Amino acid sequence: MKTILFAILTLSFGSISYAQTGGLSAFPFLDLTFNARAAGLGGDFISVKDQDINTGIANPSLLNKDMENQVGFNQALMAGGINFGMVSYGFNLKEYGTMSTYIKYISYGTFQRTSINGTNEGTFSPFEMIAGTGFGRQLNKRISVGTNVNLIYSQLESYSSFGAGIDLAGTFYNEEKEFLVTALVKNAGVQFNSYTGNENKAPLPTEFQMAVSYKLPHAPFRISLLAHHMNRWDITYNDPTLLPTTDPLSGDTIPVPRASFLEKFARHFTYQVEALISENIHFRVGFDYNRRKEMALEQRPGVAGLSFGLGLYFRKFTLDYGFVIYSRAGYNNMLTLSTNISKWRK
Repeated sequence: MKTILFAILTLSFGSISYAQTGGLSAFPFLDLTFNARAAGLGGDFISVKDQDINTGIANPSLLNKDMENQVGFNQALMAGGINFGMVSYGFNLKEYGTMSTYIKYISYGTFQRTSINGTNEGTFSPFEMIAGTGFGRQLNKRISVGTNVNLIYSQLESYSSFGAGIDLAGTFYNEEKEFLVTALVKNAGVQFNSYTGNENKAPLPTEFQMAVSYKLPHAPFRISLLAHHMNRWDITYNDPTLLPTTDPLSGDTIPVPRASFLEKFARHFTYQVEALISENIHFRVGFDYNRRKEMALEQRPGVAGLSFGLGLYFRKFTLDYGFVIYSRAGYNNMLTLSTNISKWRK
């Protein structure tokens, strides 16, 4: 147990020096949300231990025996021919632990290929995918650990890239009090070859997350708090084209605005609430402050950063819906169908 926890901590702190946020790393699609439950709770949801195979893939330390023969079909509903989703499956290795296998895919539709002078040369269809397997093991009544191994492929017109990554996680869960704390390092890995040659390799978007969840004892609410990008303090965007200005009245120099300490701190948190209306109906809401600050339209911010979800639990299957609001100009819908194959056998 000490050896496993030491390995998790070593990778966590080791990633602090090398992790990058969007625009500075390879395979940014690794950060997409691939299941509707997580989409409805702000994008990343890693802090509930139940039978949902999709949360076990997001956080492999949540894999457990209740996910035996669980299958998940996830699909985003987007405009413009873009389509991405995930197919997943879980199986139990008895005393050894629980495993998952999954394929995540992204298709960008069909594009016209033209020469430099505008001559039509046909079409092409960009495609990216992640093929992975995960393993989770219960060390004792309250502590579990897990890992995912991912093979990553990207094909953009005639350019392609290949890489591999791993996720490492550890979870403490008090089932009696329904209290959970978890830590996750995701997307630690390498790009084996870049789109334009091996000399231009980029790091993967490695990220360290921690989360806590608590089910209120006398109310049908589960509250979760996620801390993301903990391996990089400042995740704000500073426009390099902005320059100091001069006050026309006083002549004083006005520096370029920068985020304060509290602003940088607040951007690391996502707030998540599940309302467990009944055994069959769950409502969800999430709020990602960083997404709101980065994506909201300046003059009409609206409810950017909020997300909503609904879970319908039937006898043989579960249907989840997630709705993510990026800004007034953009949003995403996602559906997940989950079932246990064993329930369909006579």
